[in-house]
Amino acid sequence: MDTTLNYSPNFEVKKRKLNQIKFIIFHYTGMKKESEAIARLTNIKSNVSSHYLIKNNGEIVVMVPDLYEAWHAGASSWKNFKSLNKNSIGIEISNPGHNFNYKKFSKKQIRSIKKLSKFLIKKYKINPKNILGHSDIAPIRKKDPGEKFPWKYLAEFGIGEWHSLSQKTLVKSRRKKISQVDKKKFYKNLSKIGYSINSSKKTKKDKFFILTVSAFQRRFRQELINGKIDQECLLIGQNLAKKLN
Repeated sequence: MDTTLNYSPNFEVKKRKLNQIKFIIFHYTGMKKESEAIARLTNIKSNVSSHYLIKNNGEIVVMVPDLYEAWHAGASSWKNFKSLNKNSIGIEISNPGHNFNYKKFSKKQIRSIKKLSKFLIKKYKINPKNILGHSDIAPIRKKDPGEKFPWKYLAEFGIGEWHSLSQKTLVKSRRKKISQVDKKKFYKNLSKIGYSINSSKKTKKDKFFILTVSAFQRRFRQELINGKIDQECLLIGQNLAKKLN
């Protein structure tokens, strides 16, 4: 696999074991210029890094070798895992993000995402259900890689998971209200999928649930991100909870 090197000084010095690597986490850089993103990821004062960066032209840059812990996930959780830096490989993809005219990922980037992911999945025996976005593991803080990330397409190649519901069923259920009982069922399914549903003391409960539902939608219902649970969300949640457990 063709890569270029641009090492970041931001990583844990102690090597980890191969079997500690269980997740791939996708991010977008969220900066106006690609050059600014590279400068930040390689600046010792920034305290952030990733294992790989995929540039606008599809070039794959190695920033931290896999067996060292890069600083990309921050405060995060998924199922029983906390602080996912320890157990993951972080892939940054050049994109200005929601604050700077968020755009579609280029075809060259998507080709490189596929190539790199398949390589890592095979090398570290990573389960497709452990391939996540930053917003999945830190929904209160993050929106990346966002609703333009091609999760459905990638799932066809074993890169991440997707539900098995038809588009017709989904559209028919969109915006249809559900009962309080069904809302509780949805949150239970969110937890089964892997999302944390325990709000921290720092975040108000209502805000926490809106942001967590929005993260779920960015991942699995990309056509409408409104933080509201409708029948479509309920059906997707049920389908995924059954599939992934």
